[in-house]
Amino acid sequence: MNPRNLFRTIKRQIFRGFLALIPIYLSYLVIKFLYLNVDQKVAVQIENYIGFRVPGLGLVLILVLLYLLGWLASNWVGKRLLGLVEKIMEKIPLIKTVYSLGKQLGLALALPEKQVFQQVALVEQFRPGLWSIGFVTGRIRDKRTGESLVKLFIPTAPNVTTGFTVMVSEKDIRLLPWSVPEAMKMILSGGIVAAEELDYSLPRETTTG
Repeated sequence: MNPRNLFRTIKRQIFRGFLALIPIYLSYLVIKFLYLNVDQKVAVQIENYIGFRVPGLGLVLILVLLYLLGWLASNWVGKRLLGLVEKIMEKIPLIKTVYSLGKQLGLALALPEKQVFQQVALVEQFRPGLWSIGFVTGRIRDKRTGESLVKLFIPTAPNVTTGFTVMVSEKDIRLLPWSVPEAMKMILSGGIVAAEELDYSLPRETTTG
């Protein structure tokens, strides 16, 4: 390997390591915030009020807080409040970048839990030979031809919540052995965090009579 290629490889790996640290650092900040404000302040105030120490009270309070936030985010009022917070965050330059990245990472991690994406696939888009990453969300039968079509969601980068929904023939996609989080990391990083080799398989064609 010549020095120029070696330098590029080292630079690429360092940048990959930096990107890998971002979600860890964001998680650390959240945990630190909860620990300082709930365990070290609220729990202490409660223990001072009742007159004795309760082991694990801070952890219980944090779990209750997270549960309430999850419940709040799932109803109409909570969504309106979170939307207001998001608008405020988007007006602060540095906070906007961190908040947006954290939101996208959170969505990327949450999507596999909902099991809406079944497999990762490649599909030709815009022109022959230009491949895009898509997520298989299901299959549908073409009543006229009896052919099984793949429902595919093709996200845009870096906002994975937007994209294209297409229906393509089984023979026109290439199934990848990647997990959904691995594919999401590649999309969010603009292709920087990705496998070194591309390996795929052809799906078996299925027809329904």
